[in-house]
Order: sequence, then C-alpha cells, then structure tokens
Amino acid sequence: MTWENFTQKYLTISSLDFALDYSRIHFNESFFKTMEPKIQSAFHAMEALESGAIANPDEDRQVGHYWLRNPNLAPSESIRAEIIEAINTIKTIAQDVHTGACKGSSGAFENFLIIGIGGSALGPQFVADALGNPNIDKIKPYYFDNTDPDGMERTLSQLSESLGRTLCIVISKSGGTAETRNGMLEAQEAYKKAGLDFSKHAIAVTGEGSKLDAIAVKENWLYRLPMWDWVGGRTSELATVGLLPAALQGINIDQLLEGSKAMDDITRQKETLLNPAALLALTWYQTTEGKGSKDMVILPYKDRLVLFSKYLQQLIMESLGKETDLEGKTVNQGISVYGNKGSTDQHAYVQQLREGVHNFFVTFIEVLVDRENAAIAVDENGNSTGDYLQGFYLGTREALFEKNRESLTVTIKKITPQAIGQLIALFERAVGLYAHLININAYHQPGVEAGKKAANAILETKQSIVQFLEKHPNEYFSSEDLAEQLTLSGQEEIIFKLLNRLSNNLQTHIHIKQGSNPKETQFTYKA
Repeated sequence: MTWENFTQKYLTISSLDFALDYSRIHFNESFFKTMEPKIQSAFHAMEALESGAIANPDEDRQVGHYWLRNPNLAPSESIRAEIIEAINTIKTIAQDVHTGACKGSSGAFENFLIIGIGGSALGPQFVADALGNPNIDKIKPYYFDNTDPDGMERTLSQLSESLGRTLCIVISKSGGTAETRNGMLEAQEAYKKAGLDFSKHAIAVTGEGSKLDAIAVKENWLYRLPMWDWVGGRTSELATVGLLPAALQGINIDQLLEGSKAMDDITRQKETLLNPAALLALTWYQTTEGKGSKDMVILPYKDRLVLFSKYLQQLIMESLGKETDLEGKTVNQGISVYGNKGSTDQHAYVQQLREGVHNFFVTFIEVLVDRENAAIAVDENGNSTGDYLQGFYLGTREALFEKNRESLTVTIKKITPQAIGQLIALFERAVGLYAHLININAYHQPGVEAGKKAANAILETKQSIVQFLEKHPNEYFSSEDLAEQLTLSGQEEIIFKLLNRLSNNLQTHIHIKQGSNPKETQFTYKA
C-alpha cells in the first residue's frame, strides 16, 4: 500500500461531492486491461436496456427504472407522460395531505402505514430513516412488511388512538402478493373494529387492472397510483412505491430524483476508470473471482445509513443470486450481503473479519459532515464524537488491511436527498454491469416464485389435514398416521411442523399430546 497507489485508485467526482477509494483491492497489473472488453460490452448492454430493449426475456419485459429520474429517456411518449403524471400526482396528494384538504375520519393525517413486502417496504424504510427527522416530518411512517400477526398487532397498538388520522398505502404490483394482501385484510379489520371506513384512509399503488386495483375502484379508495411492469420491486424506490411515502413524510423528492439522475449521467460514461459503477462492478468481479466466492460486508459509518445494508441485500442478492446463466448453464451465482453500521460492528463481528474466516470484502460508507450543530470536545485533547467515529473507521480499515482483508470506501459529503439518490443509482447500475460481466439475468427472480409456489402447496396440505381432523374430533393421530390417511407419504415432517404451531394457537381447536419425540407426538381436533 503506497500513497501513489492510493492517488491512482481514488476517484473524486466533485460535482457530486462523491469519491470512491478502491486502492485496497488486490488487482493484478493486467486486470483492467484484460477486463476492458467485457466492461465495454456491459456498457453497450446497459445502453440497450435504457433504450427499451427486452431485458427480462422470461416475462417479455423491459427494465426502465432509469427512465424514472429522466423521463426523456423513455422509449415512448406514453411512458414519458405516465412518469411525469405520476410524479405530479404524488406531489398533489402530498400537498393535499399536508394542508388537510385530504384528511381522515378523525382529522388531518398524522401517520401513514405502508403495507408492502420486499422492495415495497425496504426502499421506503431506508429512505425514511436516512432522511427523516421526527421533529420536522410532516407525518410519521409505520410499516406492515411481513405476514407476522404479532408484528402487525404491535404496529396497530401504536396506532390504536390515531387510526382515524392514519393513511394506509397498500403496495403490490399484482395485487395478489400474499403478505401484502394479508396485511391489508388485517388493517381493514382494525379499521372496522374502530368503527372507521378503511376506504376513506386508503391509497393503492398497483398495476393497472390488478386485483388490488379492482378492490380500490370497487371500494372507492382515496387514490390509485401506477406500478409499471417495467419497474421491479427492488428498483422501485424512485418510482411511485418510494416517492409517495417520501413526499408524504416531507422529503424533497425532486432532490432525490436529481441526485439519482446526476449519478446516472456519470455512470453512463464509457471511460472505465472515471465510472464509479463500473469500478464497483469490476471490484466485485475481482474480489469474488466472478463467482461470488466472498461476501460483501457493508459498513456505513453513519446511523442514518443503518438500513442501507438491508436495502442492498435485496437489490444485490435478488438480482445476482441465480442458478443459471443466460445460456441456461448452471452457475449458482450471487454475492451475499450483510452489515450493520460503524462503529457498532467493531464491537460485533469485526473480530472475525480481521482474524477469522477470510470469505468477505468490506464496503465502507464514509460521510464527511458530522452533524448540523457545533461539535463539543469529549476528551482532554479536544476530540469530538465525529473525530472518534472517523478514527474507528480508519482504524478498522487499517486493522483489516494488516491481515490482507480487502476493502473499498464510498465517500459522500453529507446525508441529503441528492446523496441518497446517488447511492441508490450507483448500486443499481453496478448490479446491472456486474450481471453482464457474469452473463446472468439480473431482472428476474425465479427462486422467489418457487418459494411462493411451495408456500401455497403447504397451505393446501394444512387445509387438508385440518379438514380430516375436524371429521374425526377427539381422535388422536400421529404425523405418520395422517400421512398414511391423506396419502402424504414423505410429508410427515411438514405435517408435524404445521400441527405443532396450530396446537399452540387455541383458536384453531388443534390440541397436542406431547410424545418423547415427533414420532410419538399426536394431535386431535376439539370443537
């Protein structure tokens, strides 16, 4: 590690108040020269994608999240007009909510509840936490982002006194996503019990003509906003999915879009060493040998970025985690992503990073502006808390490098809507470029669909088991008995797991006679 190497591999983009330091990655001398044809090919593929080429052949879909922050790039005037109209509608909704022109049954809206899953929740949560301020937020965000009944009850308990002043945003492209549908039904029941009309507090963000769209029309919800089939969930934060919650909270969505557009402009250029997204993609290729051999640890040294690693988990792992490449060859690609924040991580798992299994590389996120207010000294040498935070970042970086652990650093000046937009756009394009380097489709998710199909099959199995037990009340059956009776050979474990949970929820009327092991455990139905 030399000063010369650092200065050669430290990219500064002053117009964005942004820098990328990749000097602590072990590139061999010929790496960039060898990879140049591949990255140039990736640039051309990205150019075609932005021009409207079919990028998801599985579903015959375009991928156009780049058009969201520059509608002039849209491949048709109708798409361009739809984007502009949606943004203007979002601003109108936010203004009406903030001024009280649109209000709930009990008065002006004080809260909003996002009901969504995956990208329909992770993006809004990340941006809300990064840019929100309880003292100045227009209204406060809450989330149903799982089908966990206890989690939903916990959230509803916080809103129990203010449901009539809570706006619900139901987000689902198809309108059939189970977790979102369940959350919507739970919310509707809560409003009903409170004597409130859910439809007068509800907005749908969904595909035109979807199941959710039909419900919103039939029940006369407050508003409906589009989710386009050319925007995937994990790249939807700068679409209606993320912009509506941000605008309602009081975040400047124009600045979010400006930041992402500015990063898009920079990362479109084809001079590799001046393109931070290309450098990220090439760094991932180098450190993981182009096959995901190492994990990506995200270490932001800023509390406001604590959710960034969760956001990137979906963006990167759902995009890159693929069994086959574009030719159908089995490749089992992907990069695992995890992280929390500095310096918390220093007291959590950096010990292993420095001295344990060497199966990772680190991406540090550095923020130069410490705080809005003046610093105070916290030791006899006049050091501030910001000095300590940087010291821990630089110290961790040094400690890792001493043990040959690689890292790179993304530096931004300050947490602003523009900077958050830049980070979103940077990693979105890096994912697209890297996917081309390893010859996979970043824009489909067959594994997610497989999980949904398996879940549906298990729910059907559960239904058949319960129906059988209802027909034989007070009779006890083991999992093996039920498998034999219902011709579910090989499903004994699933049967046991299903009934073990049901028996712990008495409203199901399933009871357990505990054995010394699962084989000897029996279940019955008692009305």
